[in-house]
Amino acid sequence: MVKPISYMELLGPGGPIARAHPGYEHRASQIRMAEAVAEAFASPHHLMVEAGTGTGKTLAYLLPAILCGRRVVISTATRNLQDQIFYKDLPFLEKALGRRISACYLKGRANYLCLMRLNTWDDSPHLFHHRETERWLARLHTWSEETPTGDRAELAELPEDWPPWRELDARREICLGQKCGWFNPCFVTRARQSALEADLVVVNHHLYFADLALQRGDFGAVLPEHSLVVFDEAHEMEDVASQFFGVEVSNYRVEELARDAEKALTQAQLFTHTFRRALDRLLERSRSFFGSFQEDEGRVALPGSWQAERPLAAHAYRELDQALRLLSSHLLQLDQVPGAEPLAPLRRRTEEIRQELEFVAETRGRDFVYWYERRGRGTFLAACPIDLAPLLKEKLFDRKTSVVLTSATLTASGTFDFLERRLGLGDCTKLALDSHFDLARQSILYLPRSLPDPRSAAYAYRAAAEIHQILQISEGRAFVLSTSFQQMQLLHELLRRQLPYPVLLQGEMPHHALLERFRTTPHAVLFATFSFWHGVDVPGDALSCVIIDKLPFSVPSDPVVAARLEQIRQGGGNPFYDLQVPEAIIQLKQGLGRLIRSRQDRGILAILDPRVHRKGYGQAFLGSLPPYQRTHRMEDLREFFGARASQPGDF
Repeated sequence: MVKPISYMELLGPGGPIARAHPGYEHRASQIRMAEAVAEAFASPHHLMVEAGTGTGKTLAYLLPAILCGRRVVISTATRNLQDQIFYKDLPFLEKALGRRISACYLKGRANYLCLMRLNTWDDSPHLFHHRETERWLARLHTWSEETPTGDRAELAELPEDWPPWRELDARREICLGQKCGWFNPCFVTRARQSALEADLVVVNHHLYFADLALQRGDFGAVLPEHSLVVFDEAHEMEDVASQFFGVEVSNYRVEELARDAEKALTQAQLFTHTFRRALDRLLERSRSFFGSFQEDEGRVALPGSWQAERPLAAHAYRELDQALRLLSSHLLQLDQVPGAEPLAPLRRRTEEIRQELEFVAETRGRDFVYWYERRGRGTFLAACPIDLAPLLKEKLFDRKTSVVLTSATLTASGTFDFLERRLGLGDCTKLALDSHFDLARQSILYLPRSLPDPRSAAYAYRAAAEIHQILQISEGRAFVLSTSFQQMQLLHELLRRQLPYPVLLQGEMPHHALLERFRTTPHAVLFATFSFWHGVDVPGDALSCVIIDKLPFSVPSDPVVAARLEQIRQGGGNPFYDLQVPEAIIQLKQGLGRLIRSRQDRGILAILDPRVHRKGYGQAFLGSLPPYQRTHRMEDLREFFGARASQPGDF
């Protein structure tokens, strides 16, 4: 008879995990979570686990996934967590358990080198042909014969924004599938095969939902069949899924199609004057159409009446549609031409762009929201489902025998109801585990009462003065997190000359470089916005203070938010309390969670928004937070940090 697995023996004092890790700490909450995940896999049923910081949730779901005897897909919100699981946690568990773990690491197709594109690069003239590119191409040819994965991450010295990589990656839209002469040695083919042979497949949410949104059997899919899946950082699932169950068309996609078409037709020696005229017309029509939306900033709703309201844009749309149809027709005529097989993806892409543009421009389904947006020199027209719950229920929760959702922030006002409803999860087991850290001893939450309403003109100046005092007490070493780029830039401008500490600003350099600069710069202060509210880990003294300027309510004028609020209103609900408050609570808990990342960490948390005291919903926020020590007195912060901090001067 097979002895049942005891997670107390595995994770408890004196167990194999403790013996393999000199600094390992026994955590009862970790054992309880591991048991709950194992039960969910065995019974089976869906499970939601809120695991407070320090629980050790990664090992708590990896162990049951390894020991259950079936394939499990692990999906993470960030590439960093993917790397940690595959390159750190799994090797550690192999050593601790004394057994090999069959695991595979999958990324999106754009991370892999396309051998066909690499080996046909020299067959056509290209604007990237210069000395530096030629040096890199030679390096890539050598690397392509040595690498087992073709993952560009192996080339640490390759610049992240190296333009030619876009011409060499293995994106779905350029793939020939089994018709490609490089199909067998293809790195995506190898990745698929590795996944088919693995018991544990480590992916990220973007790849998982991109794959889930494809039709079954689509050659672009990479995930193998599986019935068990774990979503870490599951609070981000709805936002990511929205990107892949909708459509988005931009001038970039049209321009890229034209470039790829010219290159492929030239390589096939089929680039005629007819195609030259068709591509020139396509680019001209694209500039005219997308250019007609460039007077607005940010996301703007695209109503069903837009063609009547924008006759010039409507005319440009019809001409762009005709140009896409013409190119598609010309490509169709090449179907039977010898040597034209590599052109097949071009017609598929042309039709996809045309159909998606038609969907955004002409369809008005009640379940979708439509908008356009400027980003850089790009204009994007998009549509996405207002409510993801029915789609996720049908495509995910009804088809998998066990889905485990975990994060440090899944509850709002003490219940899982909000995310359970938003994700369409239905009946499931729920488990909330407190933080392993002594948050009441390690942190103090500052809630000033004297600041004006955040919507007033005076708020930023008064908030800046408050931040100035707090940073003197913490001696810098802080994140100042804002709910908008405009507010971030204003606070930065007000404070950067006043602070005697190194000041960093989001956007000055790439995200990872900025974070590394913060970690290695003593007493640094980083002004940042949403991307630093989630998944950023800075243990130790480098981060001793997190300041949040406002409660992170979603902007009700955003078309997607507005559509979701209206849907709740029409359903008889209260949009503010049913969506905006619980969503903001989870965001706030994420932002505050950046501070305490180990048992040695100590520091100040500050929420400057006085609405937590003055509004009735403020208690929902405060009641959802961990048991931080709380104060509204600056003197308590000085006492918490010790009397070393100097008294603040005038601001």
